[in-house]
Amino acid sequence: MAAGGRASGRPAKKKGPSKGTGGQKRRSLEGKGATPPAEMRHWYKDKARAERIAREEQGGARRSAPTKQRRSEDAPEFIGGRNPVLEALQAGVPSNALYVAQRIDNDDRVRDSIKIATERGIALLEATREKLDRLTEGGVHQGIALQIPAYDYAHPSELVELAHDAAEIPLIVALDSVTDPRNLGAIARSATAFGAHGLLIPSRRSAGVTGGAWKTSAGTLASLRVARAANLTAALREYRDAGLFVIGLDGAGETDIGDVQLLSEPAVIVVGSEGKGLSRLVREHCDVLARIPMRAAAESLNAGVAAGVALYEVARHRRL
Repeated sequence: MAAGGRASGRPAKKKGPSKGTGGQKRRSLEGKGATPPAEMRHWYKDKARAERIAREEQGGARRSAPTKQRRSEDAPEFIGGRNPVLEALQAGVPSNALYVAQRIDNDDRVRDSIKIATERGIALLEATREKLDRLTEGGVHQGIALQIPAYDYAHPSELVELAHDAAEIPLIVALDSVTDPRNLGAIARSATAFGAHGLLIPSRRSAGVTGGAWKTSAGTLASLRVARAANLTAALREYRDAGLFVIGLDGAGETDIGDVQLLSEPAVIVVGSEGKGLSRLVREHCDVLARIPMRAAAESLNAGVAAGVALYEVARHRRL
């Protein structure tokens, strides 16, 4: 017998699969699936670069479409842009701080803004452009932004008192479902230009005095009071009880705005949204529904433009 206990000249018996292998040998012969693309292979030389580009693209998408969080009512607002900031400072808009971008290209507007802010004791703060993007919520700021405190709204009755104190015929502009702050700012400009004593807005489903409204108003909101009512129709009833006539602008009105005889009387001009116009309840609380005559090609006017036309007619009637 040979060493190791094996009989000489006899071939060794081949050992078969042991119990419990689960067919590993058979699976080892099966295919591994489709060949992965090059960028998914761990040895791919440009994999890190491709991943970096993908992260940058995702980050850019997030920056271009940020998730808008609900702003607290007492949170400060920001006005961005060189002309709007300078106009706000020149108009004496209450301000907390002036943010200026690092290494900004100075011009007369920037220098004048810094000078006025310094004279008024407004804090001057240097900020990165990324921070200015966040503060202005992606708006155009041109490297400069003005922080203003939350607006202190008046009570609706205060607007009538302002007119009486000035010994003038009351003129108030009420906004019904106007949700764009730019429209509110544009209406504020027209209201100031034609002698209105204030704006009335509802607390809900309405634009407020935000940075966008300040920007569009070109500083006129600093001299025009804005009142806010929990219930717009209730406020209109109180105005009627106080002797004011409520005139609603409506495309279906039966009288042209220029022919309304009540424009020389104490009045509230109610402006609705461009799309839906006046709500049913507001229409029911109007003394007169007036239309602005226009060609058929234009179905409606922007709320800011409509308010400007109506206020011009009021001013024209009161000069007669």
